[in-house]
Amino acid sequence: MLRRLYDWVMGLAASRHAPTSLFAVSFAESSFFPIPPDVMLAPMVLARPDRAWHYAALCTLASVLGGILGYAIGYFLQDFGIWLMSVTGHSGGLAEFQCWYAKYGVWVILAKGLTPIPYKLVTIASGLAAFSFPAFIIASVVTRSARFFLVAFVVKKFGPTLLPVIERRLALFAGGLFVLLVIGLAASHFLGGNSGGACAA
Repeated sequence: MLRRLYDWVMGLAASRHAPTSLFAVSFAESSFFPIPPDVMLAPMVLARPDRAWHYAALCTLASVLGGILGYAIGYFLQDFGIWLMSVTGHSGGLAEFQCWYAKYGVWVILAKGLTPIPYKLVTIASGLAAFSFPAFIIASVVTRSARFFLVAFVVKKFGPTLLPVIERRLALFAGGLFVLLVIGLAASHFLGGNSGGACAA
């Protein structure tokens, strides 16, 4: 099913409604849709390199707005939010994220927003844990723009030869940034002291 969805999203990237579809997919992915907008962003940048930054900005705006919806689901519709996390394999998400937020705060959003870890998990969990909404918005803007502008830059700079690699190896591209964030997270943890017990892995 995921492969069919992936192919459908790729088809949208070639349609005359591609920008609108990119906005819709970026919005939905932040709260419930399983396919990341990168798979649309990359071929659209290949087709129109002159529009690369416009498309990346469109992705960022839609993703942050979708993140607000995910946050609202977790905050106002807790049972539904917990159910969504359960069907995505994170049934213990609320307790886990509350623990991580208590220890690491905004680093959780920064780390998970940059990597291929589904962003919908952190948006819903942020609402469930009643994480600071202004901090959530700021972190979302930083991390989403960093990710989408990075993808747009790589595709614009290196062209179609890198697209298959991006599709297969997005985790590796994000890995370097994730390592830096983990270092910062660990530093924050040790500077702040080891309080509150261990969080679930």
